[in-house]
Amino acid sequence: MHNKELMIGNAAVARGLWEAGCGVVSSYPGTPSTEITETAAKYDEIYCEWAPNEKTAVETAFGACMAGRRSACAMKHVGLNVAADPMFTISYTGVNAGMVICVADDPGMFSSQNEQDSRNYARASKIPMLEPSDSEEARVFAKTAYEISEKFDTPVLLRMTTRIAHSQSIVNKEDRVEVSKEYKKNPKKHIMVPANAIARHPVVEERLEKIAEYSETAPFNTEELTSAEIGVITSGASYQYVKEILGNTVSILKLGMVYPFPDNLLKEFASKVSKLYVVEELDGFIEGHCREIGLDVVGKELFPKCGELTQKDIVKAFGIVERPHAELYSKLPVRPPMMCSGCPHRGIYYILAKHKLTVMGDIGCYTLGAQPPLSSIDVVTCMGASVTMTHGYNKATDGRYAGKTVGVIGDSTFMHSGITGLANVAYNGSDSVIIILDNSITGMTGHQQNPTTGYNIKGDPATKIDLEALCHALGIERVRVVDPYNLGESEKVIMEELEAKGPSVIISRRPCVLLKYVKTNPPMKADADKCRGCKKCMKLGCPSISIRDGKAHIDQTLCTGCAVCSQLCAFGAIG
Repeated sequence: MHNKELMIGNAAVARGLWEAGCGVVSSYPGTPSTEITETAAKYDEIYCEWAPNEKTAVETAFGACMAGRRSACAMKHVGLNVAADPMFTISYTGVNAGMVICVADDPGMFSSQNEQDSRNYARASKIPMLEPSDSEEARVFAKTAYEISEKFDTPVLLRMTTRIAHSQSIVNKEDRVEVSKEYKKNPKKHIMVPANAIARHPVVEERLEKIAEYSETAPFNTEELTSAEIGVITSGASYQYVKEILGNTVSILKLGMVYPFPDNLLKEFASKVSKLYVVEELDGFIEGHCREIGLDVVGKELFPKCGELTQKDIVKAFGIVERPHAELYSKLPVRPPMMCSGCPHRGIYYILAKHKLTVMGDIGCYTLGAQPPLSSIDVVTCMGASVTMTHGYNKATDGRYAGKTVGVIGDSTFMHSGITGLANVAYNGSDSVIIILDNSITGMTGHQQNPTTGYNIKGDPATKIDLEALCHALGIERVRVVDPYNLGESEKVIMEELEAKGPSVIISRRPCVLLKYVKTNPPMKADADKCRGCKKCMKLGCPSISIRDGKAHIDQTLCTGCAVCSQLCAFGAIG
């Protein structure tokens, strides 16, 4: 077996989990974390699953570690918000076998609705956090996290960021070790009623002090002393940028454990240089702590608080003369995301836009309905919120806009956090229409299975939740199913439900056109002689359709033959 392999950071994390003897991984897919679990699922020794949401995943991983198997879960930064409830209490209970919580932040918001620094969660929950700066560290830190977890009786956070998660570097592969522990009943430690929790809080504080002491000499906090003039404290992807631009012209303290802090190490490093900088992405997390312990540092006054840190930010901050490769930073042409040709969501959004409805959106590839020319979404906040926002909007307006307001949510997102919202709609008698855009997959993160698809993470048959039956069970009497490729039928049903009293659900059901088992039709063709150049077909925003010499043109290499555009053409020019 070759002992070295080129891996993306997420795959390296999975390798580290496997080598450490991890037995259970439960996650919800979220870019840029998804490949951790997808790769872990390729190791037969690890039981892997897609959970309905991140809270469920953390609780599953915790149950596994209680049973004596090392466990892990993975999520993106906004998923950690959902997982925070159990995570904060698990900090109090501690673990049995080791437990690792992998969280991937998305500086620059390449696929996220906000820009969140998960290091703040480490401090708030009093849980140690490691942050690798390349794929090999991702592997090693994942393994080391279990050692820390079991040594200090705590879950451990492993923070990835988009660049480290998806960039590739060489990984040294090692053998797997098997670890198992016996479960021992301990009510005072594991049952977090107030009396027991009060006793556990001092234990957590004492544990944090011990981990901070451990971090002073831990191998993942490293010094590179090459200059007595300038010192830089950094971590993660920021370290790579500092090395690329500044090389050996500055001394560097790289923090692999970003919480708790090694105060003595920080102070000693500061004493070795004349001027001290902190280079980090997003919040001034390290910088703030350095100031708290009395260090004079330069940080966010020079480096951005918003967006991804770049090499150019470092070039500017340190007054370096532009290098020959600076033209690489020139602005690239904009390539806005859009729904694919044949996307089953497009027809529904066309109808919603046509009737100028107020649309509460949700998180998924269907969020792209907000893009012109459809421009048919009004609000997007977080997973599942479309259902509850629609309910709140209609209640606040005494139902005056009930016939003009809908919520849209995907099948996976509905399972994630839409169910409780729909129960609220039914229980509180809301005149609200919710459209579940069921494309039979978790689309935006790369086609992961979910509880409505009938398959598990391995692709094996699994229990398939019946959305119609579930909606009925929640108290929704009016549940209707439409084919979004049939504009006439879909429009008729939507308008009927908007006029009806009481809550209703419309399930727009057609699988994602990119799924391998979906057979597409022959591409449509536009007859230039019949086309009047009215451009009504362009209102769909389909990337297959363009205007050439004033006439509609359909790209034969992109069109999937969904025929939605032909239903708009009053002149029979498309067929």
